[in-house]
Formats: sequence, structure tokens, C-alpha cells
Amino acid sequence: MKLIAADAGSTRAPGLNVLEIANTEDPRALDLAGVTRIDLNFPKFTDGRAYSQAFLLRRRLGFAGEIRATGDVLIDQLVQMERTGFDVAVLREDQHLEFAQAQFDRFKGFYQGDAVTVQPAFAREGAST
Repeated sequence: MKLIAADAGSTRAPGLNVLEIANTEDPRALDLAGVTRIDLNFPKFTDGRAYSQAFLLRRRLGFAGEIRATGDVLIDQLVQMERTGFDVAVLREDQHLEFAQAQFDRFKGFYQGDAVTVQPAFAREGAST
């Protein structure tokens, strides 16, 4: 997952077709043709609707572009964000990039499947033998 500091300047992408989806919108009702990046906002870290939106976009709708987490993004959320389909996270101002990157080093793997690695560990291990 790519991490961006809040003070890194503008995260706008000139020339890209970026769609910002509010937490109240259903991604299944949107036209995603030509969209290269979707920004999902966390208005508060306790609001988890963007996780569901990211999962829907990746697994059910097959969106292959970039999904970016914006808003009240904390270090503690990053691993779950990655597992639900986010590619990029713009960290809240008081969060530090070096601490954020260390979160990924804490977890070497997961037994369950997720939006990125669909098969659970037992199926992945059984397929390699």
C-alpha cells in the first residue's frame, strides 16, 4: 500500500478520471466506465462505510483502478484498508509515515481471504503442492 502524508501537498490528479464517492453512495449504482481512481472518505475514523465500499468495488464490481483512503485515516486502520481493497492512504496530519509503514511489518500473513488475496491460506498452501 502506498502511503501519503497529509502535508504532501495536493493529492489531485490532473488528467486522470477521479471519482470521489460519499459514504452514503452505493458504488453499485455508479457508472465506473473510464474511472482510473476512486477516493473514499473517512469523515471520522469510527465510520467504516468506506471499507464496505472498497470491498464492493474490488470484489463485486471488479474495479482494477486505484482506490484511495482520505479523511480521518489513522495508522491503526491501514492493514484493514489494504485487506478490503485500498491501494493508497492519505494519512491524517498527526500520523507519521515511518510508524505507518511499520504496521505492515507486524503482520506477515492472514489465514482468511480478503479483497486482494481471495483464497484462504489452506487453499493457497494446498495449491502449491
